[in-house]
Amino acid sequence: MSKQEFLEQLRSGLRGLPQEDIEERLNFYSEMIDDRIEEGLSESEAVAAIGTVGDVVSQILAETPLTKIVKEKIRPKSRIKPWMIVLLILGSLLLFPIMPAVIVIILSAYIVVLSVIISLWAIFVSLIASALGGAVTAVYFAICGRGLSAFATLAVGSLCAGLAIVMFFVCLAATKGVVWLTKKFAVGLKYMLVGKETV
Repeated sequence: MSKQEFLEQLRSGLRGLPQEDIEERLNFYSEMIDDRIEEGLSESEAVAAIGTVGDVVSQILAETPLTKIVKEKIRPKSRIKPWMIVLLILGSLLLFPIMPAVIVIILSAYIVVLSVIISLWAIFVSLIASALGGAVTAVYFAICGRGLSAFATLAVGSLCAGLAIVMFFVCLAATKGVVWLTKKFAVGLKYMLVGKETV
């Protein structure tokens, strides 16, 4: 792909952002390609070293604050015609009752997922506490001369320690998954506002 093709596709992918941001990004990537060409790469190699246009657009959208995208979307681009005002009023009569319900459902689902993550971490902490409590209790039973009770308590404490190790990795994976999904949701929302699903 040539430099010009890359920059044109990048401009198209960023079309929902403020014009000054688009120009700033285009200049940045143009200079980056020129620098790589000066280092001895061919034009197509320099463009390929940057990555695909889709990856670059995704990265830019992930770095761009959502408020900036929303401001650009609501900025009037032309005079609003009377028929558009009528459609906006009629549409708002339908959307205003539905949108709060949709937002509440999405937030509720997110809160449920976060509650599950918090519960998993609480189980992990309780397993650690049980393992430590089992060890302390086993020592106490051993000092008191109750060997069988000490052995049983130590076995249960060891089991809790093993389960805590497994639970740590489960909690870590679940937390990373929620963070990843949150980032994907935010980038998807930005794509939706920009008006481009994929490049």
